Amino acid sequence: MTSETLAGRTKGVEVDVCIIGAGPTGLTTALLACKLGLSVCIVDRAEGRLQVGRADALNARTQQLLDNIGILPELLALGVKCNTSSTFKDGDFTSRQSKWWTSLTNSRFKEFLMISQPEVEQALTNGLNIPVYYNTEVESIEESPSEVLTTCHDLTIRSKYVIGADGSHSATRKLAGIEFSGTKPNMRWAVLDTFLKTDFPVCCEIISFEKDGQSRVSWIPRERGLARFYVLLDGDITQENAERSIREHMAPYNVEFVGTEWFSHFDVQERVAKTFISRENHRTLLAGDAAHVHSVNGGQGLNTGISDAFALAWRLNMATKNENSAFLASYDEERRTVAQGVVDTAGKLVRSTMRTAEEYVSIIEKHAGNITGMGITYPITTPFVVPGCYGEFTAGTRCPDFPFTRSDGSVEFLYQLFEYGKFVVLSGSAIQLTIPTSISQYVLEWKVSHAETGFEGFKVDLPGDGKALSTTFGLGRGGEIAVVIRPDLYVGYVGLDPTSYFRGIALS
Repeated sequence: MTSETLAGRTKGVEVDVCIIGAGPTGLTTALLACKLGLSVCIVDRAEGRLQVGRADALNARTQQLLDNIGILPELLALGVKCNTSSTFKDGDFTSRQSKWWTSLTNSRFKEFLMISQPEVEQALTNGLNIPVYYNTEVESIEESPSEVLTTCHDLTIRSKYVIGADGSHSATRKLAGIEFSGTKPNMRWAVLDTFLKTDFPVCCEIISFEKDGQSRVSWIPRERGLARFYVLLDGDITQENAERSIREHMAPYNVEFVGTEWFSHFDVQERVAKTFISRENHRTLLAGDAAHVHSVNGGQGLNTGISDAFALAWRLNMATKNENSAFLASYDEERRTVAQGVVDTAGKLVRSTMRTAEEYVSIIEKHAGNITGMGITYPITTPFVVPGCYGEFTAGTRCPDFPFTRSDGSVEFLYQLFEYGKFVVLSGSAIQLTIPTSISQYVLEWKVSHAETGFEGFKVDLPGDGKALSTTFGLGRGGEIAVVIRPDLYVGYVGLDPTSYFRGIALS
């Protein structure tokens, strides 16, 4: 993928989707949309790709999603795995916890992957073959019932949809006139990425340091031996004051800062956009920090943005190819509900830093579903989630990542076999499935039946694969159950009549 600036580029661009913002959310949306056959243009007001700083971790859910599209292996080779939170007080460790990670089921990922945002953006960029127009600021966005005209200096983009993934100060959101309401607690944090020389017992754990009954310093282990610190300060927010506070919290151990790559500071804000989709023509949508902002506590920002992208791109594909923006309404409803939950969780965590480290970690445990990403659920209020459950499948929750075994003994997992952008129906042998013609191109059926000789458990036949696989889950004693896995790897339906589910979507 190449980068483009103003020099020598064409005046007008015509695409299916214009994405404003080339951070992780925008790049993931672009990558997914391109995989689905949509034409995409990306613009960003920055001078070039991010080089240092910002987000620092991929949670378990994000790792599942990036593994599904083949991006994760590159990042696993670079990052550091961490699933333990510890507390440190009065010169010694006082507790260690990891059960909210180790207790995760039906997932190959039971830890954070600590890695810098620039590395994540680079991996996403490597998967694209379209340019990013950097140094390009949006001046106006004009919607009509059928298209959007985005005007930048010396560049116009005509598209069917615009995605605002341009951060908390989003020009897209402002131009669309979308309210960004919330609160701003009086808390200011310093953050630095640094290399240390220390006699502290360094370990690959997220450490909360307690001093005088408060937990104002956290240490995040990072790739390349880097250390990320978050420091809550009073008064002047300077690197010198941040380093002084870190030394005080790590006493009696000696600490020398031998090389700091990045220092920044931020005021905590907690805001959620009033809507994630423009009301009149439904052609401008928000994702990532443009739609929701909160404190960094819990490492949810980048992860929520990437999940926004996975929730959005398949709907964009259906809306574009079917010329029906109604498919997008559920994105707004589902993801705003999730965003509010993330903001609430981050708010509780950031306020708990004024308490003891043990109290802080107990709040992490209580809200582990948000922090790991594996407990995020969708409300049963749209056609894409219909109530039902069977075994380990429950509508509105993440799809379990079951193993599938081939006849030669090799193992692949559901998320590796799944094709993003398609609904997959796991059909028991008694299920008769009929898909409305208008959406049939988006649906695949995997037949599940009792195993034959040579298989253990249940047999699964994948279309086009030519070979049967075996797995551990079944779909009713008589094969009467069907499970619909949505394109974003959430369970949409569990029951006896999957045809009714697809009729409901086709009519939405």
